[in-house]
Amino acid sequence: QLQLAESGGGLTQSGGSLTLSCAASGLSLEGYVIGWFRQAAGKERERVACISKQWHHARYSDSVKGRFTISRDNNWTTVKLQMNTVIPEDTAVYYCAADTTGQSCLDAQFDSWGQGTQVTVSS
Repeated sequence: QLQLAESGGGLTQSGGSLTLSCAASGLSLEGYVIGWFRQAAGKERERVACISKQWHHARYSDSVKGRFTISRDNNWTTVKLQMNTVIPEDTAVYYCAADTTGQSCLDAQFDSWGQGTQVTVSS
């Protein structure tokens, strides 16, 4: 398992942008499936973005498609979630997670989780 840590959450206005980061103490994340999840108060956890092992393909939920983008830094140590044109419904705690044994987002079993970072979007 990996020890993951998210950063970059905060408060922003509707229509604004935020970038969340996920890192594993400097370890390369290239060999793992990485997902971004969110959980709003009183709601179930939702996977919003996922990138497969070695960055072969990315998947997004319908709720964020076209607004959020998953990316990485050049040395694979940080996976980012660029959040554009945010709306109040994006308010949630955001988590990054890793599937350390699989290769695809389609059947990922996430076994490592960060502590989460709060994102609040005001109207």
